[in-house]
Amino acid sequence: MPIEHVAATTGSERIAELLERDGCCVVDRAVDPALLDAMRAELGPYLAATPLGPDSFSGRRTRRTGGLIARSPIARELVQHPLVLGAVKATLRGATNFQLHLTQIIAIGPGEPCQPIHRDQWAFDLFPFPKGYEVQCNTLWAMNDFTAENGATRLIPGSHRFEDRLSFQERDTEPAEMGAGSVLFYTGALYHGGGANRTSAVRYGLNITYARAWLRQEENQYLAVPRAIAKELPLPLLRLMGYARGAYALGYVDDLRDPIDVLLPGAGASGLGDFARAERQARRGGSGSA
Repeated sequence: MPIEHVAATTGSERIAELLERDGCCVVDRAVDPALLDAMRAELGPYLAATPLGPDSFSGRRTRRTGGLIARSPIARELVQHPLVLGAVKATLRGATNFQLHLTQIIAIGPGEPCQPIHRDQWAFDLFPFPKGYEVQCNTLWAMNDFTAENGATRLIPGSHRFEDRLSFQERDTEPAEMGAGSVLFYTGALYHGGGANRTSAVRYGLNITYARAWLRQEENQYLAVPRAIAKELPLPLLRLMGYARGAYALGYVDDLRDPIDVLLPGAGASGLGDFARAERQARRGGSGSA
């Protein structure tokens, strides 16, 4: 099955439909490549200082630079991209809210072999979520052109409906080839992996992922973003980072305080969340099916 490409003018509901059908899609030229060039420039010192991965999964010739909310104003823009947030909300339907899961530049160096094919939702202790119930929605922005030769992410379209804990090889996958400025959407249940880089240049991808707010974040935003920086960020971004209750009652502070109130006194509401709203959301979302 080929990976479907759509134009940047495509609406978020259409992207969510493709994610439900195929588990993935590419939005071509979603932003000007110059924006991502500028982001690479502002993150240059951090990219250079990031060590290579320690194992075959993270990649011994791959650098993974995180903490992007603290380090990059451009990353803050892309985390809140309206098309992305609309598609995430539609894909993770039934959730009272969702939150940022991780921010990371993945720089696949020359000679890196194909990453083991996996599901990102395995990070949740390999819990077997029901088929059709997505807990995570991911984006991968092409900071330079992605090709089959330089490490374009390898996907198995439709595999978000497969059985869990299956094993696949590179030959079973399709490369998500796309031009710089394009963005790949894929769900947490989709089998995929970073491609092998058979060129002499580094492949740069910006990975920003989101998950239902009742799950633990892969990147700890409260420690990755120093408090002095967090206090200067806009409220919607802080909520997205996790300074919010997850679902009805998760994550409150001491005497039922809103988490945002700890960072910005007076900005939050007292008490727990809206249980009736959470119940309505859950009913609309369904529980998935085999």
